[in-house]
Amino acid sequence: MDLTPTETDRLLLHLAASLARSRRDRGLRLNVPETIAVVADAVAEAARDGLRVTEALEVGRRVVGPDDVLPGVADIVTQVQVEAVFSDGSRLVTVPDPVGGGHLGDQAPGAVIVAGGGIAGAPDLDAGASHLDVVIVEVTNEASVAISVTSHFHFFESNPRLRFDRRASFGRRLAVPAGAVVRFDPGVTKTVELVPFGGHRVIIGFAGLVDGPLDAPGALEQALERAWACGFADTGAPDRHGPDSASGAAARSIESIHGRSIHGLGVTSDVSSDGDANPIVTGDTDRDGR
Repeated sequence: MDLTPTETDRLLLHLAASLARSRRDRGLRLNVPETIAVVADAVAEAARDGLRVTEALEVGRRVVGPDDVLPGVADIVTQVQVEAVFSDGSRLVTVPDPVGGGHLGDQAPGAVIVAGGGIAGAPDLDAGASHLDVVIVEVTNEASVAISVTSHFHFFESNPRLRFDRRASFGRRLAVPAGAVVRFDPGVTKTVELVPFGGHRVIIGFAGLVDGPLDAPGALEQALERAWACGFADTGAPDRHGPDSASGAAARSIESIHGRSIHGLGVTSDVSSDGDANPIVTGDTDRDGR
């Protein structure tokens, strides 16, 4: 039987997880690689069973507890990432704090203990998240299907049926671990936290509303005009973009041309089945272009 490299890796992961589970059944506590294997295998199997990304993530968070691992493992394995094959394709699933407790703090392996006075120029971690540039927005899903947005998707350009303050979200992403997904159910309003992109702050692709430096002069206003012209829902948009407006008519025309719902209206979203006949629209980059 010929196996692809991906299939070989999956079998090795399952073998490692099976060995780890047999040791746990004998009363042994799991070490670092055993913990990672058990969590990753559980997520991959949940995907194979037809569960959604968020459901598979929860399976991964429940499979191992503080009493199952050796001291210090919870401090080393702060997250587990695995690429699992779901019914609608491969997805990277990030399981944060998979052990769910048992942290040793300063006594953990590799812990950095700072001498009195702290480190010059370092933020005051005891002050909480006040030093972070966090924006909180309320998001309402006006679509008839669930919409999921991934961690590093430019939130300003997320699905046009999500209604929120687009101006406040410009140049920002979800304040969640890399690879994590936030799901917005139909008709539900959810509050999310957004943090700014770092690095050179150049946005290419997504829904094509920016395609350049975020901090360029006029970039925000130009992106807003494009979003409004394409019918992106925005709590701060002028009234000219109602269903009877020119932009509303344009949206209906494009919708008619494509012969499908507004999810195909130039937005970078994957439309697929979530296992129970309702499509999920994710915030992943459109691989087929705009």
